[in-house]
Amino acid sequence: MAESAACPAFQLGRPRYDQGSFLGRLRHFVDIIDPSTLFVSETRLKECIKLLDDYKHGALPPGVSDKQLWEAQKIKQAIIHPDTGEKIFMPFRMSGYVPFGTPIVIGLLLPNQTVLSTIIWQWLNQSHNACVNYANRNATKPTPMSKFLQGYVGAVSSAVSIAVGLNMLIQKANKLNPATRMIIQRLVPFPAVASANICNVGLMRHNELSEGIDVLDDQGNVVGSSIIAARHAITETAFTRVVLPMPIFVLPPIIMSYLERLRFLQSNRRLLLPIHSVVCLVTFSLSLPVAISLFPQMSQIEVSRLEPEIAMATDCKVVTYNKGL
Repeated sequence: MAESAACPAFQLGRPRYDQGSFLGRLRHFVDIIDPSTLFVSETRLKECIKLLDDYKHGALPPGVSDKQLWEAQKIKQAIIHPDTGEKIFMPFRMSGYVPFGTPIVIGLLLPNQTVLSTIIWQWLNQSHNACVNYANRNATKPTPMSKFLQGYVGAVSSAVSIAVGLNMLIQKANKLNPATRMIIQRLVPFPAVASANICNVGLMRHNELSEGIDVLDDQGNVVGSSIIAARHAITETAFTRVVLPMPIFVLPPIIMSYLERLRFLQSNRRLLLPIHSVVCLVTFSLSLPVAISLFPQMSQIEVSRLEPEIAMATDCKVVTYNKGL
């Protein structure tokens, strides 16, 4: 009985944990962003896909446990895009977001930034974000490369403009004492990144607002394309992108401003960067699953809230759509 509770009966395409609760979504996304999936070999991935196909067609080999099936689905979901069925490039998977994004976060939070260094780090950050947003988008409709480039330029421009503008304002604030100015300067990346993230998601996925996204009935069949569902998907994703950098860009500056006053670190300044890096890594690792767990990836919406043609095409009261990550 205890074993059954620990590992529920496998359901193909369904999450292992209850997506109706925040804790269930958190446990689900901790699986999705598990960095160990970055090291899964091509052979192992093919084995997982074959195992799931065998289950789907009722040809499962004897002795395969629910735990093995859940593990196979976890690996497939972490690597393969649910709409395209293609592998997501490693640095742009959600499981690669923390390992590949942490060095950029560290750079953004370095003290005494010049205008040039601010531009470079904001550019690197939004370049990474743009690729992650594009790689994990709802891909039920094709997105032209021109839309990708438009979103990329818009996100980078907004991030750099806001960050440089705020830095210049702080430098002109002569009434602030050096310590206060240093703390505020370190907090500058948050409003710059948060606002740019909204632009990034909106511009990178703007095509969905004109083309709509597929909505599915309770059997997984496509009912039609909905612009209203696309609006919900993008709004939810943009909200998570504001919540995500909040602890990442607020907590490390506050923690480091305290640690830097410790006598031990004042006499061992070379340890500041490694400690700063660890603080950023831990904060990022905790923030990502919390932020993306705010909404389920496969979200539901009542048919009555969608376009009339969607309501006419199905008897379902609720349909499902891929929000994207």
